[in-house]
Amino acid sequence: LEEFDFDHARGLQRDAIAHLNTWHGRPHDRRSDVAALQDLLPTVRSTVHVPVLTDALAVADAHAWADILARPAPVQFERVDFNDPLWVLYSSGTTGIPKGIVHSHGGVLLEHYKLLGLHHDLGPGDRFFWYTTTNWMMWNLVVSGLLLGSTIVVYDGSPTYPNPQRLWTIAADCRARVLGVSPGYLLTCAKMGVEPARNLDLSHLKILGSTGAPLAEQQYDWVRGHVGSTIQVASVSGGTDVVSGFAGSAPNTAVWAGELSAPMLGVALEARDENGRPVIGDVGELVVTEPMPSMPVFFWNDADGTRYRTSYFETYPGLWRHGDWVIVTERGSVVVTGRSDATLNRHGVRFGSADIYDIVEDLPEVGEALVVGIELDGGGYWMPLFVVPAPGRSLDQELRERITTAIRTHASPRHVPDEIIEVPAIPHTRTGKKI
Repeated sequence: LEEFDFDHARGLQRDAIAHLNTWHGRPHDRRSDVAALQDLLPTVRSTVHVPVLTDALAVADAHAWADILARPAPVQFERVDFNDPLWVLYSSGTTGIPKGIVHSHGGVLLEHYKLLGLHHDLGPGDRFFWYTTTNWMMWNLVVSGLLLGSTIVVYDGSPTYPNPQRLWTIAADCRARVLGVSPGYLLTCAKMGVEPARNLDLSHLKILGSTGAPLAEQQYDWVRGHVGSTIQVASVSGGTDVVSGFAGSAPNTAVWAGELSAPMLGVALEARDENGRPVIGDVGELVVTEPMPSMPVFFWNDADGTRYRTSYFETYPGLWRHGDWVIVTERGSVVVTGRSDATLNRHGVRFGSADIYDIVEDLPEVGEALVVGIELDGGGYWMPLFVVPAPGRSLDQELRERITTAIRTHASPRHVPDEIIEVPAIPHTRTGKKI
């Protein structure tokens, strides 16, 4: 505390309040949503109102935040068993009806101490900023930064307002040691010419985390050239199912562009083929062959565990199948190629959607893309590519040919879509995953 710059912190707080509860500069009144939640949750005993925009927007039947702080009281602790439920997290719904996943106190503590303290090297005095929302497991992980004695940075606002440099500016102002973003944000920054290293002091930034989707090889190069050559790129693949990661990096691992450096500590990760055999250097299903510190203790409303067992252990009995296609390389790194339940299987050749996204979304004329494979009656197969052109562009014949040539050159003719269709936007879950 003696070294903490309180004047600087107050300035950041004023700046944050100017942006909180707004989206692209527009305030949003959520009192009706709060009232609906109060009605739907009859066991809630109290509601606390934190006045961000104005004190005048009172919430019915709520305690004022200032009143709560005016009555200090000792923290009450209750001893619980290791597997007692800590929280219920819901899967994103990209692969079906969302699952209510119940995690344990002990498992989460072990997993998050490991992931944050060892893999991300966080400790007392470090600043930890991962852009997320409360809909996503990354929010739970950010809160766990407090376990290490780190200061967590939270931001409730658009990552690109008032300009696409917004997250880099917050990281610089807060002197963050670890910053976490999405591949989509890095792609946006690259296409819009953002220059974080040139415009900001990022000398405190040591690790740049990325998750939510595979991080393309060229994005590693962009970080090195435009953010900092000594910043470790820590691409992480995990899930709400374990509220942690399966593979990522650590301070003592090498970084290869387009690859996750290694399986996480305590994760017996393998790639298995359709016959259940381990494969190296080839695409297979991500499986975990031994229990991790944090796995669900049960699913909500799944009394006999049927849905739990079906979700993870039906394909390979006794082995956790997560639903990702991965390649485990000969040097032990991991490449995620996409969701196995969204695998493209064209003319008997299987490949991940990420193989196409890495190529198409690297084109400056393309804002975003989505590819799907559809089985047709009679054994046919249709693989369209939906494209959102960059601002000011349209999907004309020239751009179609550029996309086709790029895919054929950098992937293969089998990767070329049957049709390229212009769309105004790509649907996403609330955590940013393409649907």
